[in-house]
Amino acid sequence: MAQVARALWPVRYALAWRLGGRLPPGLPAHSRAGFAGAAGGQGPAATARKGSPRLLGAAALALGGVLGLYHTARWHLRAQHLRAQRPAAQLSLSSRLQLTLYQYKTCPFCSKVRAFLDFHALPYQVVEVNPVRRAEIKFSSYRKVPILLAQEGESLQQLNDSSVIISALKTYLVSGQPLEDIITYYPPMKAVNDQGKEVTEFCNKYWLMLDEKEAQHLYGGKEARTEEMKWRQWADDWLVHLISPNVYRTPAEALASFDYIVREGKFGAVEGAVAKYMGAAAMYFISKRLKSRHHLQDDVREDLYEAADKWVAAVGKDRPFMGGQKPNLADLAVYGVLRVMEGLEAFDDLMRHTRIQPWYLRVEKAIAEAPVTR
Repeated sequence: MAQVARALWPVRYALAWRLGGRLPPGLPAHSRAGFAGAAGGQGPAATARKGSPRLLGAAALALGGVLGLYHTARWHLRAQHLRAQRPAAQLSLSSRLQLTLYQYKTCPFCSKVRAFLDFHALPYQVVEVNPVRRAEIKFSSYRKVPILLAQEGESLQQLNDSSVIISALKTYLVSGQPLEDIITYYPPMKAVNDQGKEVTEFCNKYWLMLDEKEAQHLYGGKEARTEEMKWRQWADDWLVHLISPNVYRTPAEALASFDYIVREGKFGAVEGAVAKYMGAAAMYFISKRLKSRHHLQDDVREDLYEAADKWVAAVGKDRPFMGGQKPNLADLAVYGVLRVMEGLEAFDDLMRHTRIQPWYLRVEKAIAEAPVTR
């Protein structure tokens, strides 16, 4: 029971429900499983407005906490039982999964997921979603990307939110527990943010559901685990919000960015032409609002440079990665966010005016060599 108690502490609130909507054509109805929730870009702690929405949110959190404690205790006991039953000669965990990633290639949250999958040498299919019609994800009531469909035997799971996808899959790779069970411990919860908008957040999204022995083997200590969680959240809550104001900083940069988006994305000929020019103009003005919303400096490059140097300082001089001798989930998250700027002026400026390039190239090399070393 002491182990169960230790497993409960990361659970602050939980309110789970099952996925509704239609499955992709050709997939059996009995395979439906999973959950729907927030966009990859939502931060981990939406702030409720004052007044009744906040009170309702607090009530939801309290109820969610009870459910979360129950489900996590059940998870821990079931995990212990399954480990005792696990055969010595089991199939490679990665070979059990058939993964399909629905994405926009230029989305930083989708890029994070690809960095994780590539580093862990997990085979996956990519479905590029048309950002106008989004017909490719019509099977889902959840309408944002990334969406990951994971087939494990007869079980098909839909995972939403980039950080949940990464945490759930990493837990699966380390613990060997069924993915169907793992994802129920990252349940979605409705809340109202400080703009009065309803958002969906996830319990435990930066937490890996591991027992003490597994966590010790992976991290070596609590400090490393806490550090990884802190910087994964930083990538979602701060770093990602610096991308749009920088790549759409000037009309010329906005046009270059949309030229890249149209080339890499899934647009029809007419849609592409419209998106390139109208999208560039719209995002140039939207980037100014984002600059104000996130309280950025007059020259938004300075915020980008400061963030990069802050990250490099956190990694330090005595280790190649925050994860030590190999990238951890924080390394992959930061790399994935920054990678979407490659080929643009903002990326070139970042490499030229900060100390991040050596680290960035090391992560790039580690990912490229992953199929060979794993």
